[in-house]
Amino acid sequence: MIISQNLKLETDNVILRPLHQDDLSHFAGIANEASLWKYFTFLLNNSAELQRWVETALKEREEGKRIPFTIVEKTTGAVCGSTSFGSISYYDKRIEIGWSWLGKHYQGTGINFHAKFSMLSYAFDVLKWERVEIKTDNLNERAKQGLRKIGAKEEGVLRSHMQMPLNRRRDSIFFSILKDEWPKVKNSIFKEITSFQYSE
Repeated sequence: MIISQNLKLETDNVILRPLHQDDLSHFAGIANEASLWKYFTFLLNNSAELQRWVETALKEREEGKRIPFTIVEKTTGAVCGSTSFGSISYYDKRIEIGWSWLGKHYQGTGINFHAKFSMLSYAFDVLKWERVEIKTDNLNERAKQGLRKIGAKEEGVLRSHMQMPLNRRRDSIFFSILKDEWPKVKNSIFKEITSFQYSE
């Protein structure tokens, strides 16, 4: 099963729809807080960087490397941020969730929780794949704590793994959830989310 570029994921609270060029203006309105980008690979509060980031996402989608989504709050229709599937290996039945960010106003509201659930549900319940991996900056304690809260297991640190803005080299820490772990995670951590659907 090839993942469609038109993939759309939904829960009661969020819609993850394909990212479009037109989303640039929405992103600009919620990306202007400099502190958001301390651990991010682009400084999206800079309009040129934001444009380059969107263009890269669209190009990588065309190349089949990545499935970028725009995160929409279902009740209001507001654009909240973005996330992606990437590092897609059909042979290994493995996928990464990453490139994720939310505007400051939407952090801590459950939007990210619902977005992660929809992506994990698609990977495990629809694709029937073996592994979902998520990496983050080893300095980003908030992100690491968030990944532990959704049942991801800490695996290890890749030293000097990524180039960051301002000439910093990032150590990346990897987390994962495996297919056999998903039913327990789904029925305990995510038990309050009762709705998931997808369309292609």
